[in-house]
Amino acid sequence: MTTGRRGRLTVYLGAAPGVGKTYAMLDEAHRRRARGTDLVIGLVETHGRAATVAKIGDLEMIPRRLAEHRGSTLTELDVAAVLERAPEVVLVDELAHTNAPGSQHAKRWQDVHDLLGAGIDVVTTVNVQHIASLTDDVEAITGVRQRETVPDQVVREADQIQLVDLSPEQLRRRLAHGNVYRAEQIDASMSSFFRVGNLTALRELALLWLADRVDDALTRYRADHSIGGTWPARERIVVAVTGGPETETLLRRAARIAQRAAGTELLAVHVLPTDGLPSTPSATIAAHRALVESLGGAFHTVVGEDVPSAVVDFARGVNATMIVVGVSRHPVWRQALLGSSSAEIARLSGAIDVHLVTHERARVGVGVRSRYSSLSPRRRAAGWASALLIPAVLTAGLLAIGRDDVALATDAMLLLAGVVGVALIGGLWPAVVAAVVSNLCLNWFFAAPTGRLTIAEAENVLALAVFVVIAVAVASVVDLAARRTTQAYRARAEASTLAALSRSVLSGQDTAQAIVHRLAQTFAMADVRLEERADDRAPWSVVAHERWVTEAEPAPGPGDDGAEQTETEVLIDDRHRLVLAGRVLPASDRQVVEAFGAQAGIVLERRRLREQAAQAEVLERTESTRTALLAAVSHDLRTPLAAIRTAVDGLASPDVELDREDRDVLTATIADSTHRLERLIGNLLDLSRLQTGAVRPALRAASLEEVVPIAVEPWLADLTLDVPEDLPLVHTDPGLFERVVANVVSNAVRHSPPGAKVLFTASAARDAVELRVADTGPGVPDERKVTMFEPFQRLDDTSANGLGLGLAVASGLADAVGARISAEDTPGGGLTMVLTVPRDGMVP
Repeated sequence: MTTGRRGRLTVYLGAAPGVGKTYAMLDEAHRRRARGTDLVIGLVETHGRAATVAKIGDLEMIPRRLAEHRGSTLTELDVAAVLERAPEVVLVDELAHTNAPGSQHAKRWQDVHDLLGAGIDVVTTVNVQHIASLTDDVEAITGVRQRETVPDQVVREADQIQLVDLSPEQLRRRLAHGNVYRAEQIDASMSSFFRVGNLTALRELALLWLADRVDDALTRYRADHSIGGTWPARERIVVAVTGGPETETLLRRAARIAQRAAGTELLAVHVLPTDGLPSTPSATIAAHRALVESLGGAFHTVVGEDVPSAVVDFARGVNATMIVVGVSRHPVWRQALLGSSSAEIARLSGAIDVHLVTHERARVGVGVRSRYSSLSPRRRAAGWASALLIPAVLTAGLLAIGRDDVALATDAMLLLAGVVGVALIGGLWPAVVAAVVSNLCLNWFFAAPTGRLTIAEAENVLALAVFVVIAVAVASVVDLAARRTTQAYRARAEASTLAALSRSVLSGQDTAQAIVHRLAQTFAMADVRLEERADDRAPWSVVAHERWVTEAEPAPGPGDDGAEQTETEVLIDDRHRLVLAGRVLPASDRQVVEAFGAQAGIVLERRRLREQAAQAEVLERTESTRTALLAAVSHDLRTPLAAIRTAVDGLASPDVELDREDRDVLTATIADSTHRLERLIGNLLDLSRLQTGAVRPALRAASLEEVVPIAVEPWLADLTLDVPEDLPLVHTDPGLFERVVANVVSNAVRHSPPGAKVLFTASAARDAVELRVADTGPGVPDERKVTMFEPFQRLDDTSANGLGLGLAVASGLADAVGARISAEDTPGGGLTMVLTVPRDGMVP
């Protein structure tokens, strides 16, 4: 049936066997049939339960498909029969079931996928322990590893999921009454899998998994209908992370709140300025991210011009029910003048609750250390010195010019320029000191009356006040720009370093050795090692240093100067780590090293995949060779053996009178077939020797007169020989080279037209002797001239004249003895095989 639509999937989900999934599915089947729905049972497992058998009633059942496996007869869902019957709805029990070997699909959920694609609605069942992503959790709970699983996406994409729930006590009563398993299985089941703790944990697991699926559906519904407000369907807590010292207190308090209700999600959000440059050290943010993840939450970073608005917008976007924010660290006077982020978040939150957390840093002010932490100590010292020297030098210069020649406004502008210069050198606070000193100098030396701090004219009072405000404001802007510039340079350097690393990988320098070498060069480390854990089953906490094996390390360099060194460890994955020996890495450098570590992990994974691909390719090639060999041997050995058997039976039969001519024919048949068998077996042995590397050529000076006559003797009647007697000696193994010539000649004779002769010529070149074997057969297309030297390439020859090994053996033996073999077109049609063997004395 093809309706043009995809069928609908209904899943009955249970926490454990026996909760009643199949019974509920059959109950729905009866309701649908009562409404006139065309419904059949594709497969229902009753497990011998009387109530389930009785519930089937008169529902139509599709006969099961029989499958033989290891002497047993198994029954499976007959997908073809269901498709031919083409009902509206089909019941298929146990979605995670593994089909019998030889079935069209390995898993039953794949059969269900075909039925849905044909437009048939499917009702099915599955237990929570069979969902792929939960197998580890189920094993931790029950101690049993589930072998039959179904991908999460298959169940998540179901159109309807019905939870069949039963309390642990009820399920154990059903088990004790014999409604789940046979009597002899009850005691063992109740003391192992069906313990109250196991069933309670599995029940909670099923409820939480289904809650996640329902939450996804709610999110899609709100997006589809453009619903911006929050719906408190599930507790979701957002923590506003500033990066300050109070962050850890906020995160732990929010985690305790989340633990009060099962299934509550914890989300932390950190707002970056609109320029994307962090105002908090990256190491601090990394530590907070690690803390959030250890508490079972997720860390998010967003960019926003206004921090309160960005936090509230994020909370609305994730449908949060609560925002946790800390009490402002700013003093009360500053909050009164400028407000606080926590108060603004509470004002903007609307229906979202705001939980205000106090902490020991509340209202004690924001430290100023981070304001100039990006400047070096030498630059900060220069800034403080210039804060005193620059105003003094400018004042002295203006006094030397004369007070009558320069107006007060000009004096103020020059001193203001000096304040800006101090801000460029030493940052904000030296500039503030320079502004105060400049203001005092301006008042004392240039504002009338001079020599006193009193000011006669009100206009000059305003000018001096504006001077201080502008000086501090300009210094703040310049200082902020300088710090942002430093951060931008740092970010650009990190991006450049990571881009260079990515280019090295893309250009093929993707070895672990290249990674550690670039890491040692970039950070000037004395030693960098990429180590692999020797025992991958031991936990991290018990792995000693000596149980790590070094996989890659850079070549010795000048980094080791004898000074005391520290080691920095960066974990890549569960089995690999980077160890850097040398100077102490600052937090910003460590962040880049972690990126290097991530790249090293990618390199290791690529290398592992390449090794697996190479192994798979070898296995595939071996399997292909074995398959072709078996197929060819079964055919090509049968013909000569059958001929020999027939000839021997004819010669040995007492009931047949044979004259001499008939006996000669039968004897020739035996000889010819035996010769073909010898050649076949010889080629097989030679091929196996080549593939195993067992060929050991004895190279020496040899004459073609001891090679060619023996090699071509069986086909002399089919050859035209043109081999000069004065050819130089060649450097080869005469015995192996004879096999090369024989195989090439045999191939040419076999493909030549009846009655046509093969031309065999030899000639000397400057450093080699060239043998040419030309036939006038059908030839070989150009695209096949490369693959014709591979095993089992018979070039559409369906006769029983060999396995297609001749040229493969000839090519392999030619390589072994230092010769070359190639193919050319024969003028007028056909193929010419060219053998080039080096002259004696021309091989180093």
